[in-house]
Amino acid sequence: MKRITFIHAADLHLDSPMIGLKELPSFIRKRVQESTFVALKKVVEAAILHKVDFVIIAGDLYDEEDRSIRAQTRFRQEMTRLAKENISVFLVHGNHDYLTGDWVHLSMPDNVYIFQGHVEKKNFANHHTSVHLYGFSYDQRHVIERKIDQYQKVDGADFHIGILHGYFEGGSEHGRYAPFQLSDLVEKKFDYWALGHIHKRSILSKEPPIIYPGNIQGRHKKEEGIKGCYLVTIDEVTTHLQFIETSDIVWRKLELDVEQVTSFNELYSFCKKAIEKERSNKQGILMSLILKNVKLEGHDLKAIVTGELMETLQDEEKEEDLFVWIFEIAIQESFIWTKETLIEKSDFYSELFNVIDEYDGFDQSLAPLLEHHQASRFIETVSEEEKKERLTDAQKLLIQLLNEH
Repeated sequence: MKRITFIHAADLHLDSPMIGLKELPSFIRKRVQESTFVALKKVVEAAILHKVDFVIIAGDLYDEEDRSIRAQTRFRQEMTRLAKENISVFLVHGNHDYLTGDWVHLSMPDNVYIFQGHVEKKNFANHHTSVHLYGFSYDQRHVIERKIDQYQKVDGADFHIGILHGYFEGGSEHGRYAPFQLSDLVEKKFDYWALGHIHKRSILSKEPPIIYPGNIQGRHKKEEGIKGCYLVTIDEVTTHLQFIETSDIVWRKLELDVEQVTSFNELYSFCKKAIEKERSNKQGILMSLILKNVKLEGHDLKAIVTGELMETLQDEEKEEDLFVWIFEIAIQESFIWTKETLIEKSDFYSELFNVIDEYDGFDQSLAPLLEHHQASRFIETVSEEEKKERLTDAQKLLIQLLNEH
């Protein structure tokens, strides 16, 4: 029977800066800095363990166009490990690591096949099965045309696999590059679509399989949960998918209802027990803690607001290999009630909220950062939902500061 087995990974973002973290103990900081490389190693180890025919990497190997020498060196080392096992690698570059970026070039071993800036076909064959793989690398950061129209099935292979780093129209607010609709892919009659670009794992279709594996390592708090890649087996009858965990650090959010807590001591013990339940036996955890229905007052409340609770919880994690590091604590308030009350209290607040509601200068305010050649690497496309969240956060902070004076 004709049969092929491969790993489908995407969005490695090697050497990516982790966003949203302040001071960390040295060993946790090192774990975080190494996490994308550890995740890559797990991808390679899975490929070797399962004796796959090849590995597909669907774009954004590196985090930025400059492709640090450190990132390239570590990637080349892992590709060499695959070469020793006679495992081929087919990869495309995406919007983060496009071909014409300014970078020092380090060559890759001969088992690595890199698609160029136009849609092309590459061939693979083992002893009994042949495969055509189709794809392209971004030749510039902003590829907005429908590259999917250039994919054309060429006869002469047992299986056909499309590799596309692009935006599923209507699927998310992520950068709208190389857009496509689901029907575009289905109509090509390929046996598998290996997608990249969207960092959230998603199966868009089971027949044919159209898969976003997500990124292999979460990089900030909006990329919560376990990350990884897919082990894929295709034969003449069916396609089998097995998700493989690769993240060494996991971002999580934990919401705790503390309405019954009456003192700081109780709150500390309550949080400790809840955090212990979240501890993993595989990965370190970076935790955002949300406290709901807080009834504490005075010094007990101040200990939360000033960061003393967070520091106390962090202290016991500084020597833990399987740590749960609390990087932020937020108090969830009944903000609508607070806003309405303030409007009734003073015309000043009514006018203030009107100004905030009519504010439309978000894009203008961000422009200097988005256009800066260094700062822009730390900023993703900001969705309308995220803009509303930031304005709400700013509004809460403003009210808090006004109430303190």
